[in-house]
Amino acid sequence: MISPRNFALLTVLTAGALGSWYLARPDRTGDDDELPYEPVNRGYYLKSARILGTGENGDLLYEIQAEHAEQQTDKRVEFTDVRVRYSPDSDIPWTVNADAATLTEGSPRITLRGHVRATGRSSDDNETEIRTQYLEFYPERFVAETDQRVQVRIGERSLTATGMLASLNDDRIELKSNVRGKIAP
Repeated sequence: MISPRNFALLTVLTAGALGSWYLARPDRTGDDDELPYEPVNRGYYLKSARILGTGENGDLLYEIQAEHAEQQTDKRVEFTDVRVRYSPDSDIPWTVNADAATLTEGSPRITLRGHVRATGRSSDDNETEIRTQYLEFYPERFVAETDQRVQVRIGERSLTATGMLASLNDDRIELKSNVRGKIAP
């Protein structure tokens, strides 16, 4: 026979076990698929990022260095404080710097914005500098293009224009319109 004291202890323990089960059970009143908040899918982000691009043969062609890189939900990667440079083995002596850049998945284009500056050395060893606020850069095709105002400096010569198409592997720059310049002998 159970003593009244043991019966009271057994009742309290049973009530405690049932109470803890009730409080710990999952909430079955709502739909399991719905969350009480909207989840944020931000993808990845990198600090001091270094992205490598390869050519058709699989060898290193160029690298993108950035202070910060963040994947967006629409399959873009946004970079800040960017530098793109060709591999020394590619014999393309160009470096492109910008405040920001966008790389979209499946696209060969890097869109550069804010204080874009491309520098390189031509075959006659003159330094060439291109400055603009916006540049579409195709590193695998060695092409840079803009429809914005651009300033080109080749050695002591300086030109400004609206729009430009540059073929970096040919050391050829085509200015589109409103060309003005200063050419010193």
